[in-house]
Amino acid sequence: MIRALHTAATGMDAQQQKMDVTANNLANVNTTGFKKSRAHFQDLLYQTVRAPGTASAQSTRVPSGLQIGLGVRTVSTQKAFTTGDLQQTGNDLDIAIEGNGFFQVTLPDGQIAYTRAGNFTLDDQGQLVTQDGYLLEPTITVPPDATSVTIAADGTVSVTQAGQTEAAQVGQIQLANFINPGGLESIGRNFFKATDASGQPQVGPPGLQGIGTLSQGFLEMSNVKVVEEMIGLIQSQRAYEINSRVVRAADEMMQNTSNIA
Repeated sequence: MIRALHTAATGMDAQQQKMDVTANNLANVNTTGFKKSRAHFQDLLYQTVRAPGTASAQSTRVPSGLQIGLGVRTVSTQKAFTTGDLQQTGNDLDIAIEGNGFFQVTLPDGQIAYTRAGNFTLDDQGQLVTQDGYLLEPTITVPPDATSVTIAADGTVSVTQAGQTEAAQVGQIQLANFINPGGLESIGRNFFKATDASGQPQVGPPGLQGIGTLSQGFLEMSNVKVVEEMIGLIQSQRAYEINSRVVRAADEMMQNTSNIA
């Protein structure tokens, strides 16, 4: 009965962590470029009272053993990098990635971070930056007299300047791709960092080397599906309740034993 208490407690803790993941998904349902997470579970060690295949007589063996599980634990949370819905904004500096790849952003400490959020703007120098003011890598600078900005599917950025009839190219956006994007480390602000699990970034122009293309005037929205998350939330709640009932039942059995004694 003591074992049942601890086992059920691990189940309650695991479901609480799953609910935490679900809550974060739902909180970011309108976050640009957000990728939902999924919790993965793993059973714990087993107490082996009798091992499978143990001899029961001189020439016979038991077909199955006696093993009692000790609960569950959350082993990982994995990001799902499915593409979210594209929303048309009409803003020339909003860019969505159709397919694989991440924008590269230079953080204040000089490190490179990666993001799917393409809601860029201009700083006081005319450089493309994120909503936090972090520079897009490689740097793209729009002249102050530009009357329009055009971003092609291959990342080529062209501007039309006052008094000019032909567009001038000012740079090309490069995207990074990873063998295992699920191994990226989430650091907040829609940013990821490369890790040994993700592999090194493969940088190239959009449309080549398995990298997706760009769509100007669109934003990739969160890939969270509210209905799916609500169903998962109900499942977690019910599993939590069932484990709590196990705790209550074990407690009642211990109380009955105590009363008999």
